[in-house]
Amino acid sequence: MLYHASNISGIQTLLPSSSGHANPLVYFSSKKENTLVYLSNPIERYCKSIGYEHTGRYYRFMSYRFAKNNLLEILEYWPNALEETYKGVSGSIYTVSHVPNLQTIDLPYVFASAVPVEPDSFELIPDAYHAILEAESAMQIKIVRHNELNEETLEQIKNLVCREYKNAPALPEYKLFLETKFPDILS
Repeated sequence: MLYHASNISGIQTLLPSSSGHANPLVYFSSKKENTLVYLSNPIERYCKSIGYEHTGRYYRFMSYRFAKNNLLEILEYWPNALEETYKGVSGSIYTVSHVPNLQTIDLPYVFASAVPVEPDSFELIPDAYHAILEAESAMQIKIVRHNELNEETLEQIKNLVCREYKNAPALPEYKLFLETKFPDILS
């Protein structure tokens, strides 16, 4: 089985969309719990919370990595990021048994398709934050809270934020998000 998460419920066909791999793709994971991070986008959530007018797709900001044992680690890039991003957000995890033209991606447990895929079923996730905490309790994922980040990781975050900010001149909503969440880095 493969899984795909979205904050949109009731999708009949999962469509390829823009990706970091040049061509539009639909992404899947063979680990259901790993898809939980895709139920919310902190940029979209922040912009909507302040009434920021935006048209089109939001740039996706993700703060996770895979540990040496390929366990998904969600990193809190700023204090309370996990709660701000996921608490109260609902969505669905779609289950798929057959994916045409399945491609492997250079991330653990991640696959993709360049063609539309019809899900077999979906599970409603009423609160992504609680689902993530449950997965952490079951030791299926790890959460590294902001106060637990080591100096090396904090430096990596600083470098990433500066690089992303510099490379986002055509993404005002992303720049606003970065300025608000990382004022000490970008001041």
